[in-house]
Amino acid sequence: MRNKLLMASALLSISFMASAESTEERIKQQISKIDQRIPVVSVTPAKMAGLYEVELGTGETIFADANGEYFLLGQLYQLTDEKGFVNLSEQKANGQRQAEMAKVPEKDLVTFKAEGVEKASVFVFTDVDCPYCRKLHEEVPKLQSMGISVSYLAFPRQGPGSPAHKKMSDIWCSTNRTEAMTQSKQGKDLDVEACENPVLKQYAVGQKVGVTGTPAIITSEGQLLPGYMPAERLAAALGIKP
Repeated sequence: MRNKLLMASALLSISFMASAESTEERIKQQISKIDQRIPVVSVTPAKMAGLYEVELGTGETIFADANGEYFLLGQLYQLTDEKGFVNLSEQKANGQRQAEMAKVPEKDLVTFKAEGVEKASVFVFTDVDCPYCRKLHEEVPKLQSMGISVSYLAFPRQGPGSPAHKKMSDIWCSTNRTEAMTQSKQGKDLDVEACENPVLKQYAVGQKVGVTGTPAIITSEGQLLPGYMPAERLAAALGIKP
C-alpha cells in the first residue's frame, strides 16, 4: 500500500512538472507565431488563478492564459483588507529594477553625496543635452542639503555614437567626474583623453529597467519616477520633509 502511495505521488509530481513545462512552451510558441524575434525570458504562474506572467526580453511583462490564446497588457492588482488595491505588477518591476541597480559598480557612478546624514539616495539616468536633465541638476545642491545623495548614470538618448554619447564619455574619463558633469550640463566642452568607460553599459542597464527618456529617477527601492521633479517634490516622494 505504501509503495502504491509513493508511486502515485511520484506520478502526480511528474505530471505537474510536465504540465508546467508544456504550458511555458505552448505560450512561447504562440508568441513566436506573432514575431520570432520577440524573446521570452520567463513564463511563471501569476497570483491570479489561470493566468501566467510572461516576461519579455524587451523588459515588458504581459499576461497569458494557459493555452497562449488570450493575452492581457497592463497592471495586475490585488485587493487586500490591509492596503486596499496593491499593484502586483509594479511591486515585481520595482524588485527587478532594484536588483539590476545593485549590480552597477559604485565606482562607475557619478555621485553627489548628501550633506550630513544621508536620509535617502536616488539613481538618475541622465543625458547632458537634455534640457530637463540640466534643470534637475540645478536642484542637486538643494537635494544634497536635504540629505539626499544623487548618483548619475549615463543614458545618451540618441544612442551609441551620438554627440551626447561622446560628451558623456568625456565626463566618465575626467579625473573629477562631478565637476565635469556640472560643466558639461552648463554647455562647456571638456578637454580629456578618451578612455574605456561604462557609458554604453549604463545605457543598456537603463533600457533593461524601463528607461525611455531622461531624466529618469530610480529610488533605492526600485521605483521609477520618470521626468523632472523639483527638489521639494522629489523629497516628498522619498518621504523626506524639507
